[in-house]
Amino acid sequence: MSGETPDALHIPRGELLRARVVESPQTVLASALDRDLTGYATLVPQDALMLDGDARGVVTFEDGVPVLAYNTATDNGGADALADLAVPGPYRIELFAVGAAALAEAHDTPELTVPPGMPAEELADAPDLADETRAAAPTERLETDEDASAVESFLADGDRIDAIREQAREEAAERAAEWGLDDQLEETEDPPEETATELVNADNSDQNEVASDALGTSSE
Repeated sequence: MSGETPDALHIPRGELLRARVVESPQTVLASALDRDLTGYATLVPQDALMLDGDARGVVTFEDGVPVLAYNTATDNGGADALADLAVPGPYRIELFAVGAAALAEAHDTPELTVPPGMPAEELADAPDLADETRAAAPTERLETDEDASAVESFLADGDRIDAIREQAREEAAERAAEWGLDDQLEETEDPPEETATELVNADNSDQNEVASDALGTSSE
């Protein structure tokens, strides 16, 4: 492999399975999944291809499922490396088979790892292939992928967070009125340093108390 790579990414060349120019990385990602490949692919994007440069991306696989990504030009790994490589085709790709033991150290590098479905989504805009990849992924990696996607989706939903904050303000005002604290409650734009997670947990706690009262049980 040409270019500088992190120490943990010293991977032997392995057995070359295919080398070609393609319009989309979907071709090589689908091929690795179909083969249950343990190995890696190199992807040379259009700009480097036209200029005959050394920049290339590396995506490794274990049993056909992507594990890590790295960009030799930017020295970025993980999701950042995929973002670097998400450019219009063509790409020159090479696909190599390598023994699992040779990849073990590299695959134990959290800063380079990617969720199983991310390469298909980011590099190929192929949601169906991403779903197939997740279906083939080990349970522990799938759970990590889903958790990360859920958190990212929630944090990106500004309207939902604003609605939670507004609900918290309304509930605070209602409680203040019940306790005779109207004059002491100052109007604020946002709850002070209160996270969306804390608001959700507080709301769930209130709901649990109501349910306990209805059932004649105690939550303590």
